[in-house]
Amino acid sequence: MIRHIVLARLRPDLSKQETETLLTAIRGMKTKIPGILQIEIGSDNSPEGLARGYGHAFTVDFVDAAARDAYLPHPHHATVAQALVAATQGGVDGLLVLDFEA
Repeated sequence: MIRHIVLARLRPDLSKQETETLLTAIRGMKTKIPGILQIEIGSDNSPEGLARGYGHAFTVDFVDAAARDAYLPHPHHATVAQALVAATQGGVDGLLVLDFEA
């Protein structure tokens, strides 16, 4: 299994509705893109104070690396990724992405 982790610094001017719409779109990828086992989303609630401005995170679990590799160019992922980049502070610089084999 491959776990895809995304940390996001969302723009502070996003309304609650805009944020919820974005998070719903991220969750919706599970039904639109084959090979996704699970999607988890949350906002930072750590008392450590080490988030460095990343206030939201999500993970996407894939059955294998091939499923992850097919997800990256998938048109539905491209649409959601474009909306996510537009919603972050500094565009793509407001994201941190890491994948690992779990």
